Amino acid sequence: MSTMWLCIVCFLAVANLVAPQSIINTLPGFSGDLPFKLETGYVGVGKSDEVQLFYYFIESERSPEDDPLVANIIFVDAPVGTGFSYAKSSEGYNISDTLGVAELYEFLQKWLKVHPKFLTNSLYVMGDSYSGITIPILVQKISDGNEIGQELRMNLKGYVIGNPLTNTHDDLNARIPFAHLKTLISDELYESTKNNCKGEYRNVDPNNAACVDDLGIYTECTEKIFTAQILEPTCQLLSPKPRTRVSKWDPDTLVEDSVDLLRSITHLPEPRAWCREYNYLYSYIWANDKTVQKALRIREGSINEWVRCNLTLANTYDYDVSSSLNYHRNLIKKGYEVLIYRFTMQYTSKKYCLTFATGAGHTAPEYKPNECLAMIDRWLSFYPL
Repeated sequence: MSTMWLCIVCFLAVANLVAPQSIINTLPGFSGDLPFKLETGYVGVGKSDEVQLFYYFIESERSPEDDPLVANIIFVDAPVGTGFSYAKSSEGYNISDTLGVAELYEFLQKWLKVHPKFLTNSLYVMGDSYSGITIPILVQKISDGNEIGQELRMNLKGYVIGNPLTNTHDDLNARIPFAHLKTLISDELYESTKNNCKGEYRNVDPNNAACVDDLGIYTECTEKIFTAQILEPTCQLLSPKPRTRVSKWDPDTLVEDSVDLLRSITHLPEPRAWCREYNYLYSYIWANDKTVQKALRIREGSINEWVRCNLTLANTYDYDVSSSLNYHRNLIKKGYEVLIYRFTMQYTSKKYCLTFATGAGHTAPEYKPNECLAMIDRWLSFYPL
């Protein structure tokens, strides 16, 4: 489960339940005072504040009173167990899509209660990757709260999702035609697979030998492809646990990312052997540095180690929502602005406007940061992309 960096800049409730926030003026590795206002802190949610969600808040350098709550940005380490967020007991890590959204909603209520000056700012909820499932649920929850007259009303204007998972079955099932469109597999293999599997590549009948064989060939053809960005090389690292060869098609199998092995590497490879994963090593070194954690006001002993992707969550996480499409359909009626970036297209219906944009790897802000910043800035200003 990847860390969900939820760019949500306004949140909510009960001041005495929110831990004191800290203004961070300096950080290790940066010379002098920070040129922006950075606040960090924890917000307790759930029964007896069992779950402690960690956040970073960066106030807009332009006009924090007028800019949307996205130019004012809160990054939330969610769900619990990602980043620096933690639970006080093992039961607190038993999380699901719906429970995680409920905790985020409570977080927003409590955060905004102690930051009331942002209540009137336009609120845009943002996330990427797996949050394509949870963001629409959260937006629906905020919208419903506003409609029933929740004491603390959020000025919700829309939401943004990058490289989103939307429907588990359809998203994974589309990988075969995608591979064909990108010429990763031959016309012959694609036609054979399509005919033998009858267009169903996820829920495969194990007795359908022809389909299983075709999918095995597909796996062999694409197993060395860097799936996050097919135009970049995949990294080959020495591992104490050699990766076994995939002998059958199983889209649910989680293969441990080799980037975690970087933590045991004492130096980076030669530049000519560059791989994107090598860049991640710096985040492990920096985020686990005790002086950095002290500067960020991380509670000592709250986590054993900061990791980029906490794969142990897969053992306890309950994926109880398989599709967010119904939430999108419900939100169409509300008149919100929506941006989903992965390809360019725009749909409008009365006050509802849905924009698609594309052009980078997974996830886009990492691969095209300047372009994504320009895209968000133009979109928030109601300019054409």
